[in-house]
Amino acid sequence: MGVKLYGLPMSICTTRAMICLHEKQVDFEFLPVNLFAAEHKLPSFLQKNPFGQIPALEDDDLTVFESRAITSYIAEKYKDNTSIDLLRHGDIKEATLVKVWCEVESHQYDNVIQQIIYELFVAPVQGKTPDESIIDMNVEKLGKVLDIYEEKLGCTKYLAGDYYSLADLHHLPCTHYFMKTPYASLIDNRPRVKAWWEDISSRPAFKEVSQNMKFGEN
Repeated sequence: MGVKLYGLPMSICTTRAMICLHEKQVDFEFLPVNLFAAEHKLPSFLQKNPFGQIPALEDDDLTVFESRAITSYIAEKYKDNTSIDLLRHGDIKEATLVKVWCEVESHQYDNVIQQIIYELFVAPVQGKTPDESIIDMNVEKLGKVLDIYEEKLGCTKYLAGDYYSLADLHHLPCTHYFMKTPYASLIDNRPRVKAWWEDISSRPAFKEVSQNMKFGEN
């Protein structure tokens, strides 16, 4: 059967999984799911993810959903595919720090930045007017998070340490879209965060996937 990934090529969660697959040089088949036709709510897809959300990954007889669970699975199963150890298997302290910063991305960063992206890019597509109060509130929150990142990146090259890991990879899709907003200066005005972003966004795996991340472009 091989590896199959179901999703959309511009979806933040789908591309998070795709970047990891490319980073680990895993051959996979991409199967688009048409959300506008509600294919993610069909019984055939609900068998893959009962919550009716993308992405979903099949690897032979295993089905995995939730993008961060997918990346963890890929990084673990295919750890020997490349020299990049996204989970830091050889050092329990480093591995723990990767988990810590993966949690930070999920609960402190992504939750805030996605609300900004939704209001600016998704709401207009749905015929809604962006809620400036939500944008302003989350821009302020994001600034505080990035202040912490700026300090952390003064101590290590990447978030978990002096090594690229899943903690950094998980930030790529949402930050890519955020940098298309009028608030990109939140990244650009913090020199260490900017240098980190320029570093991780220049990786070949991300550049390959980001070619199809066109949402929000005119």
